[in-house]
Amino acid sequence: SSGINAEWPLRPGDDIKILVDELLKLKADYKSLTGKDPPQSGQRQQKQQKQQEAPKQPEAGQTRLGLEFKKLEDLPQWYSQVITKSEMIEYYNVSGCYILRPWAYAIWEHIKDWFDTEIKKLGVENCYFPMFVSQSALEQEKTHIEDFAPEVAWVTKAGSSDLAEPIAIRPTSETVMYPSYASWVQSHRDLPIRLNQWCNVVRWEFKHPQPFLRTREFLWQEGHSAFANRDEAVEEVYTILELYHQVYRDLLAIPTVKGRKTKKEKSTDCDSALIPLL
Repeated sequence: SSGINAEWPLRPGDDIKILVDELLKLKADYKSLTGKDPPQSGQRQQKQQKQQEAPKQPEAGQTRLGLEFKKLEDLPQWYSQVITKSEMIEYYNVSGCYILRPWAYAIWEHIKDWFDTEIKKLGVENCYFPMFVSQSALEQEKTHIEDFAPEVAWVTKAGSSDLAEPIAIRPTSETVMYPSYASWVQSHRDLPIRLNQWCNVVRWEFKHPQPFLRTREFLWQEGHSAFANRDEAVEEVYTILELYHQVYRDLLAIPTVKGRKTKKEKSTDCDSALIPLL
């Protein structure tokens, strides 16, 4: 253990009080020379550390309904209390997954209703594709899912039986949707296709998950359009980008600056991508 070690054996006839006084004198000398208390033994030090880390107990007459941590002093604890004490989030027993309580889900519904109304004015239609992706489909789109590959969650069993082929849970839906697009479009007369789906996706993040910021399952919308020429596609990108900008600015009161994704941020087979940057 750390600290001052008075390592001499007690001999018959030694007065313990003399030894204690000697130890106290050594500690006093240490403090006078360094201006600090002598280091505690490892076990005692750990005990004191745990006591310091323990949640503060409210004073008499006070409740624990309010925030007990300050944002500038302990951001993680402050953030955790904000989202739990406001009854927006409940922690769950699967890491990276969280329960959206009614307050949080109501915010999502408000965003969803507004955005859904706006895209339907543009002629976008809602649809739904399966959440499961075959291994062969992912193999065909290796370049597209390259960035997601480490985060793909796989289903390998049904009950106690192994599946003949592992099935992925969608990290995004391009590999699910585009084979159908290819069969639907036989000529330019079948264009444009402008579909949107509201769904959940799973990305098994290995980084530290944070509610609302980085979670392993999350709700989102994904729009997938196909056009006869590039100009129509680019126009669509800017139109939807403006809607995203309005969600941040008008619904969430978060200032944004429209920008372009870097090469590292966009999908490997993507020609150009735009994103509202906070």
